[in-house]
Amino acid sequence: MPEWEYPDLPVSRRRDEILEAMRSSRVVVVVGETGSGKTTQLPKMALELLQQGPPGSDGGRNWSRGRIGCTQPRRLAATSVARRVAEEMGSTEGGLVGYQVRFAEKVTDQTAIKFMTDGILLAETQGDRSLRQYDTLIIDEAHERSLNIDFLLGYLHRLLEKRKDLRVVISSATLDAGRFSEFYRNAPVVQVEGRTYPVEDYFLPEQENEDLRYHVARAVDWIS
Repeated sequence: MPEWEYPDLPVSRRRDEILEAMRSSRVVVVVGETGSGKTTQLPKMALELLQQGPPGSDGGRNWSRGRIGCTQPRRLAATSVARRVAEEMGSTEGGLVGYQVRFAEKVTDQTAIKFMTDGILLAETQGDRSLRQYDTLIIDEAHERSLNIDFLLGYLHRLLEKRKDLRVVISSATLDAGRFSEFYRNAPVVQVEGRTYPVEDYFLPEQENEDLRYHVARAVDWIS
């Protein structure tokens, strides 16, 4: 598998620290602002660690490979991030990097990093309760604390007791990482500071007597 570069992003500057935390602990919490690069770079770091293999191995030739799975709360995020990471790694969607969302899937036997909605991963637990296809699972945007995310966090907590080879990375944009760390038996927390671009909230003004459906349609047109 070819090597790749990491863009100059805040999370990339903490790469050595994150990799060391992942080597020493099966669960790692990474906290950083939106725009710090967590979503695109953490899966690459997990794959880099997977390629290295366990201490004393020969670089991954004699040990079991698994995928890096990364969940996203929304379908658009899963597909667009997969496209971006594939481009950074010199691949195409469905090659080294793939995605699976409702009604759409680009995953092959060669796919090493798989982006998906949290609902897809939940559905996979019905057919494979041990989630054996994954070496590492990254729960992104964990601070959103949706029902799906909370269920996954609880499920993985129990699964870690059965699968001693599984790694879990919890990625959050809030500073309240203590709860995640405590829940996973004081898992190490890596704080990433800085962002590459300003993030602003913008609310499209409502027109007089505008139906909600048309308001949403205008918002979609505006951002696209």
